[in-house]
Amino acid sequence: MYPQEEEKECVGFARLVKQVQRNAVRQGFEFTLMVVGESGLGKSTLINSLFLQDLYKDRPLSGPRERMYQTVAITKKTVDIVEKGVKLRLNLVDTPGFGDSMNSTNSWKPVLDYVEQQFKHYHIGEASPNRKNLQDHRVHCCLYFISSFGHGLKPIDVQFMKALHRKVNIVPVLAKADCLTPSEIQRMKVRILKELDENDIKIFQFPECDPNEDELYRQQDLEIKKSIPFAVVGSNTTVEHNSKRIRARLYPWGVVEVENPAHCDFVHLRNMLVRTHMQDLKDTTDYLLYENYRMQLMCQNQASITSICLLSI
Repeated sequence: MYPQEEEKECVGFARLVKQVQRNAVRQGFEFTLMVVGESGLGKSTLINSLFLQDLYKDRPLSGPRERMYQTVAITKKTVDIVEKGVKLRLNLVDTPGFGDSMNSTNSWKPVLDYVEQQFKHYHIGEASPNRKNLQDHRVHCCLYFISSFGHGLKPIDVQFMKALHRKVNIVPVLAKADCLTPSEIQRMKVRILKELDENDIKIFQFPECDPNEDELYRQQDLEIKKSIPFAVVGSNTTVEHNSKRIRARLYPWGVVEVENPAHCDFVHLRNMLVRTHMQDLKDTTDYLLYENYRMQLMCQNQASITSICLLSI
């Protein structure tokens, strides 16, 4: 096959983009999402709404009395989602029992242990002679649900995020935003961001938008950054509204449309997680969070070797 006339003056490396795209589509994508927050904040409903899947149908429900004495458990569910020929393997890590016990002291510890354990498994696999089947189960993003019934962050919220913000990309979510008025939501967001800053908690840092990106993408990126923490509403059901089926919650005073940006930040959260920043979340996990863990591990090993050498002298 001979090159077309307009291609004769080109080397052809501009086609590398299509090669990479074809290879990526063929292999599919994998993403690990952790969900953390107290019971009753609509975590399951929101995740089902985000991915249009009933991901929690087999999970047993605990009563209030059971939750009082429940310890934090870590559960993982993997689902394969296909959309327009593109495959996504979603690893969903849930933390039932978090914040529900009468004594929630150190309830963040099992979550931290799990995140570090995934770093450890990846590090062992990376050092293995056979890296062909290296599996990556590192947590790429942690959606942390904050109650809209309080007046900002609770002590358990601060403890959790301070313990994990250097290990995982934390994305704060203001749960059940339909319980607040627009002005209350704005005040709550300002307070949460202020308290995060006062406690020196680093949530996921969005990269600067490339000036070469098109106007639509830049506008979308700006809206996402302005929405943090995301005030969200979820719904497992669709209703008839204005002659069309939509995901919504019905109240005597009206309808809250899940995918209406004027009603909540659900669309901005979904865009961030899937359409605009999924790869950024993975890259930050790989090049920053995991790299920090790996360097820390190497320093500890070097210190141990030095101590042994000094003792043997």
